[in-house]
Amino acid sequence: MAFRNVVLALCAVFPFLIPGNVTAVDDKQKAAAVKDEDGKYFDAEGNPTFKFQSDGTVDWYTFSGYRRYHADCHVCHGPDGMGSSYAPALATTVKNMDYPTFISIVAEGRKNVGGGKENVMPAFGDNKNVYCYLDDIYVYLRARSVGAAPRGRPPKKADKPEAAKAYEASCMGE
Repeated sequence: MAFRNVVLALCAVFPFLIPGNVTAVDDKQKAAAVKDEDGKYFDAEGNPTFKFQSDGTVDWYTFSGYRRYHADCHVCHGPDGMGSSYAPALATTVKNMDYPTFISIVAEGRKNVGGGKENVMPAFGDNKNVYCYLDDIYVYLRARSVGAAPRGRPPKKADKPEAAKAYEASCMGE
């Protein structure tokens, strides 16, 4: 967990130092999984991503991201990342946002003021129910943003990998 905290802190403070940290439109090709580490998938740039099987089974992290998003994020950002009158559609926003920026905004929060309107994204860096699952939430929203995941609960999911169980226990302080 200490390494993850250092990486997140560096992403937040020095995002320009991270290779590939250029905002560009994401698509299914860029989001394609090229590496598997104990059931967690990564794209060619090393960013977390999703992997769906031909029978519709989603990887554990995408399923977990769906659950965590709907536990903590959908209240403002709407079901399935589709947005609301209160907060933007993350299924669209993530398509134009790199991974370090996503982590930074969720951990530190953000305030936008314009046109006489103020929008505030609270910081979730101290909320373990969000912080410990940031990658999962990102992976789910990434799958939604590139059109790989339809709306609604994924019908099939892979089993929870041992690495996910160990990380969760460590992050949650168990």
